[in-house]
Amino acid sequence: MEANKVKYTFKDFSSDQEVKWCPGCGDYAILNAVQKAMPEMDVNKEDFVFISGIGCSSRFPYYMETYGFHTIHGRGLAIATGTKLANPKLSVWQITGDGDAMAIGGNHFIHAVRRNVDLNVLLFNNEIYGLTKGQFSPTTKLGLKTKTSPEGQIQNPFNPGELVMGAKGRFFARAMDKNPKHMKQIFLDAEKHKGTSVVEILTNCVIFNDKVHDEFTVKSVQDDMLFLEHGKPMLFGEDKEYGLMLHGFKLIKVKIGENHVTIRDILIHDAHAEETSLAMMLVNAGMNDGLPRVFGVIRSVDEPTFEARMEEQVEHVKETSRFANLDELFASGETWEIE
Repeated sequence: MEANKVKYTFKDFSSDQEVKWCPGCGDYAILNAVQKAMPEMDVNKEDFVFISGIGCSSRFPYYMETYGFHTIHGRGLAIATGTKLANPKLSVWQITGDGDAMAIGGNHFIHAVRRNVDLNVLLFNNEIYGLTKGQFSPTTKLGLKTKTSPEGQIQNPFNPGELVMGAKGRFFARAMDKNPKHMKQIFLDAEKHKGTSVVEILTNCVIFNDKVHDEFTVKSVQDDMLFLEHGKPMLFGEDKEYGLMLHGFKLIKVKIGENHVTIRDILIHDAHAEETSLAMMLVNAGMNDGLPRVFGVIRSVDEPTFEARMEEQVEHVKETSRFANLDELFASGETWEIE
């Protein structure tokens, strides 16, 4: 997509609407990172569209000085798909939450991912229904006491990255609200990817699920965070003294210098690998297994988009059809007149 040579700034993407999230909500950091990333994308301002469903995150389009739709619960991706197919030059961003995307919108989510429409999905994951005041969501951890699980949540939670891999997703990344600089770069990477890009953002709900991600996201637990870079060793820790290795079919955490482990033994991240087995391990790492939580672009694989395949099919039908127009089609075969 060709952009005019207009130099945009953060302010060009900030609307005049009052931001009405709770003070301290992680959504503020996401909004700020998106508005800072937009000027660095090779896209005209009038070609951006933000589409949301229902939830705290879904107020997002009001705060962006772009085109946008605030749609209905769980159906944002259906609207986003139609928008992209109607005008493929648009840069379409779908804003959703763990309830909007994983519950009522679960079917739309997995099918959008498998179709590979060229749009960007930002999934705000605070593991709770915040807008409706603290009910458990499809990503809420086992045992958590909420308004709708006073004795503790007893359903196995979804892992968004696992769903993306299972639906043959080509791009999945994870970010956190407490690292806006890293988050901004992931948004830039998502926009460059041609196809459905899904970015899960671990965000905090200070009112109904405060400190939900602190075991991975505060500075004092750097040993529990791995920031991936394509082509670089999977190292983590304050001094990059830890790394990941494969032991059989499992990832293990090792320390450089112990048990003859050297940096050459550490796995190199290949975001472009077609095989998804290692990507699946990475999206699940940190789930009570002693491994770090993984952030960054976990998978980014090129494949023709849904709209490109559709356009190719339409052109083929035009070239091979024996009908030049609808009148010829309607008049073909057995026809009759009613007097």
